Amino acid sequence: MGRKLLTACVSVAAMLVAGGAATANEQLQEMEKNAKNWVMPTGNYANWRYSELDQINKDNVKDLKVAWTFSTGVLRGHEGGPLVIDGTMYVHTPFPNIVYSLDLNEDGAINWKYEPKQDPNVIGVMCCDTVNRGVAYAPAADGQPALIILHQADTKVVALNAETGEEVWTAQNGDPSKGETGTAAPMVFKDKVLIGISGGEFGVRGSVTAYNLKDGSQAWRAYSMGPDSDTLMDPEQTTHLGKPVGPDSGTATWEGDQWQIGGGTTWGWFSYDSELDLIYYGTGNPSTWNPAQRPGDNRWSMTIFARNPDTGMAKWVYQMTPHDEWDYDGINEMILSDLEMDGQTVKTLVHFDRNGLAYTVNRENGDLLVAEKYDPVVNWTTGVDMDKNSENYGRPAVVAEYSTEQNGEDVNSTGICPAALGTKDQQPAAYSPKTKMFYVPTNHVCMDYEPFRVSYTAGQPYVGATLSMYPAPNSHGGMGNFIAWDATTGKIAWSIPEQFSVWSGALATAGDVVFYGTLEGYLKAVDNDGKELFKFKTPSGIIGNVTTYEHDGKQQIAILSGIGGWAGIGLAAGLTDPTAGLGAVGGYAGLSRYTALGGQLTVFELPD
Repeated sequence: MGRKLLTACVSVAAMLVAGGAATANEQLQEMEKNAKNWVMPTGNYANWRYSELDQINKDNVKDLKVAWTFSTGVLRGHEGGPLVIDGTMYVHTPFPNIVYSLDLNEDGAINWKYEPKQDPNVIGVMCCDTVNRGVAYAPAADGQPALIILHQADTKVVALNAETGEEVWTAQNGDPSKGETGTAAPMVFKDKVLIGISGGEFGVRGSVTAYNLKDGSQAWRAYSMGPDSDTLMDPEQTTHLGKPVGPDSGTATWEGDQWQIGGGTTWGWFSYDSELDLIYYGTGNPSTWNPAQRPGDNRWSMTIFARNPDTGMAKWVYQMTPHDEWDYDGINEMILSDLEMDGQTVKTLVHFDRNGLAYTVNRENGDLLVAEKYDPVVNWTTGVDMDKNSENYGRPAVVAEYSTEQNGEDVNSTGICPAALGTKDQQPAAYSPKTKMFYVPTNHVCMDYEPFRVSYTAGQPYVGATLSMYPAPNSHGGMGNFIAWDATTGKIAWSIPEQFSVWSGALATAGDVVFYGTLEGYLKAVDNDGKELFKFKTPSGIIGNVTTYEHDGKQQIAILSGIGGWAGIGLAAGLTDPTAGLGAVGGYAGLSRYTALGGQLTVFELPD
């Protein structure tokens, strides 16, 4: 074949591939606009967790009743929430990661059930309960059926035929014998699916991997730390706060080969801006929890990444907590919104970090716009240096009293706020384009933290700290708040105190109602001013995310209840030592008076 003809054929093939990818992407973008469905774990690519449905509104939400329920048949922590596509609901469970297809025309009758066979030994290397945050949906394309994508606890990625539940392809994302596990929900984009990895407490080196939807083959993998070829960073083109990151930035701030077991895992949520063609996500804590064993900034743990979805190359990064000393994973969701700031509309990314700071960032270039505490008790830092001319621009100023590094190994640093589970863990906030406010489930918890020397053994815990947790002193006495946040000013608009952490994902709607769940098991609805309008106690504590959709002309609200997760690990795993569960067992011991293990989906609607 002649060179010109070969080039022409390659060009045509590339156009066809690009066209197919665009078609698949466009399908999902159109589907996410249909409020009758809920096609992504976070509602849409921007992670809004918002619905245009308004049949249920602030005037009638008090009349909600249970329409039907479904038992998942599994105990322990039920995080995430169901998907709804054209009359079919897809429900997932914790380990063993069962997936159900339910017929909404028959109050949840089972169409099919997929139950993977996994080695139960994987449970022993799951840090904070056997949770799974949900499945992803890929529309039919290029002769392939619609798919449900599951990331199992043992890191196996399974593409299921959405109509039949049969396996279409599988891929292995990690190695549980090294402590690598799967808990995060995948994200489908273009002709690929993005998968993260869990296991920072076992010395896992974090990564995100894109798999081709067609056959499950790996398209690219980007590590959180390592040489440029591993992190997929260009020393001159990838920027950190506007400046090039420089050569091998992912190893330069690590001592020796510590980066190879450096943590920075990616078990949170992903978002995607199709106009800018960028994927956004955050990385977790560096390994180990003993900061004395890993001098330096430990890049790129605790970092917001913006990557090209086709190649994985990083456009910009921002490290929020350099040399983390408190386990403040940066994996929480990135919410994409266009906000009015200083008289201009800015494409922003809003992120509520575990470290207690809420960030508003220009998502085009990574410029830092706002960084403020979203719980007043946060005390490990006095704030972030916002002076672009300062050598410390973008860095939080650490208060020596609460520095586990400065206080030293085998010293118990007391009264640190927030606790390691952060002012907010993975439980996603909601954004309303109607009110321009962010509705945020939070933890109001502090800790004592004692680091100690630990050695690395593959597949064994690599923590190196003992913790205890308790409600923030001199406050309302509870361990949580549900707040409304103004991301343009960095201020709390209103705050609702809760007895325990608010560990469920929020939902905002066009009906001027915001929903969230509590660890005691209540589904609650409040208006845009924070006034409680409705509550109902489900059979178990809620750490799932509230979902809404419309079926047969009626708006319905769905929530998974099943106590567990980090906050509920004592109940979920039967632990009693106050320092167990990385300090959470003692802090949340009181939960046992209010709820017990369960696994149930509860669906609400208005009466006829």
